Amino acid sequence: MIPSLLLTIGLLATSAPTTSSDWPQWRGPNRDGKSNETGLSLVWPKDGPKVVWENNNIGTGYGSVAVVSDRVYLLGGKDNKPGSAEFIRCLNTSDGKPIWTTPLDTAAGNFNAGWGGGPRATPTVADGAVYCLGATGDIVCVNAKDGAKIWSKNLVKDFGGGIPTWGYSESVLVDGENVICTPGKKTGMIALNAKTGETAWSCTEFKDVAGYSSIVPTEIDGVRIYVQQTMASALAVRAKDGKLMFRTGEIGRSVAVIPSPIVADGYAFFTAGYSAGCECYKLASDGNGGVQATKVYTKFKTFQNHHGGVIQVGDYIYGHSDGGGWTCFAFKNATDEPVWKSSKLGKGSVSFADGHLFCYEEKNKGTELAVIKATPDGWNEVARMKLPQNTLTSKKDGAVWAHPVIANGKLYLRDFDLLFCFDIKTP
Repeated sequence: MIPSLLLTIGLLATSAPTTSSDWPQWRGPNRDGKSNETGLSLVWPKDGPKVVWENNNIGTGYGSVAVVSDRVYLLGGKDNKPGSAEFIRCLNTSDGKPIWTTPLDTAAGNFNAGWGGGPRATPTVADGAVYCLGATGDIVCVNAKDGAKIWSKNLVKDFGGGIPTWGYSESVLVDGENVICTPGKKTGMIALNAKTGETAWSCTEFKDVAGYSSIVPTEIDGVRIYVQQTMASALAVRAKDGKLMFRTGEIGRSVAVIPSPIVADGYAFFTAGYSAGCECYKLASDGNGGVQATKVYTKFKTFQNHHGGVIQVGDYIYGHSDGGGWTCFAFKNATDEPVWKSSKLGKGSVSFADGHLFCYEEKNKGTELAVIKATPDGWNEVARMKLPQNTLTSKKDGAVWAHPVIANGKLYLRDFDLLFCFDIKTP
């Protein structure tokens, strides 16, 4: 065995494991937007919770952060231009200072940066490594301890993928021994060996253009599948071999399909903006080692989530809907009516912790975050704060699109090239 490989294996073996209060990937431990945190302090003074630190040198981009133990991981760009250099950066959770930075060796490729440059994805931290996807298709694995590169691929060059209009935005999934993502175009979905980057399987049964959504895994009657939505479809692929399980979708997906699917209690819920609306399917075994999807409803308009995502709590979906404001929806019922809706905060993203929704406004000046109880009884606000400052770097037509992250008693809020860390743990 060559020395460099021995060193890599040794570093992986000594890296800190993920704990229950970490936020190791896009939308948290289970990719559902929910933190495991409890007992948080949500009674804040007028100017918000205590700022632990802020870092105004994280690089441009829209990705959220991943937090594991005492480290924060994020993607950044050197400047606000398409094709500019991208990097992975690791910060200390105690003071926000950098521990290491690793360049992605950003591949050439065109995407529209009229809504702001820089990478769009959130890193995934698993088994002592960090996995991430750059805007032009660079999928990279580095050591979580020191940022040493382990392997890299490019979704366009190596798999015939097509860069979405506004750049690759997917946050890759690490599931067992594999890394899974959606190149699009010639290859619908791929699984790569997490340690080597070698192809485990590829699914070419669909060749949709990749959207901006990220895969959500689930298990139905013992069959593990990966649920995703593209620019054309709602679909699922079997985890063991990449076989397409179902591909459907009657809502009019167009322009940009962004929210990750919600998979809960055997249901798969999909929503998108630009008048697409939402649709829901009941998942069950097909009796032959696969999974089938039976339509519950489609072409509903109550939920039209452009971006910012939605959260499932019990029998309800919460999030922002174009034309309706912040909305609560009974997603298992075939009734296209909201439980409640509210315009008490502008459009934005949402995360969940300790029985509450953290609703993060997307506007570029005076951005606010409101904390409300996750209840079908209406908009019940318990706290609100203004972002200490907004970025001075022009995002052109872009907005505040990184999602809130709650991990280990801290709240992380990003605005493009600024990152704030707040203390929300109970004293």
